[in-house]
Amino acid sequence: MSDLPGCPSYTDEDGNMLVCPACGHEWSKQAAEEAADDVIVFKDSVGNVLQDGDTVTVVKDLKVKGSSSVLKVGTRVKNIRLLYGDHDIDCKIEGFGAMKLKSEFVKKA
Repeated sequence: MSDLPGCPSYTDEDGNMLVCPACGHEWSKQAAEEAADDVIVFKDSVGNVLQDGDTVTVVKDLKVKGSSSVLKVGTRVKNIRLLYGDHDIDCKIEGFGAMKLKSEFVKKA
C-alpha cells in the first residue's frame, strides 16, 4: 500500500478502500482519516504560522552550498512554497536563484 495522499478529485468507494478512477491509486479509509488528523503546521523562528505565498525575512547569515556567497540577514524572500522535509521552504531569491531554506532561519514579514 502506498502512503501517498488521497486524490483531491472524485473518488469511488470499493469496500474498505477508496479508489481514484483517474489514476487508479487506492488507499484505505482508515489511512485517509489518519492523514486528515496529521496536519503539519509550519512555523518560523519566532513561532508565527507560515503559509504558501508568504513573504519572509532571513534572520541569520546563511552560507550557500556550492558557492562562496552568503545569504545576508534581512534578505526578503517573496512567495514561498512549503514542502515536507528537512528544508521545508522552496523559493527563488533575487541574485541567488532557486533555493530551499529551513523555516527555523526565517521570520514572517
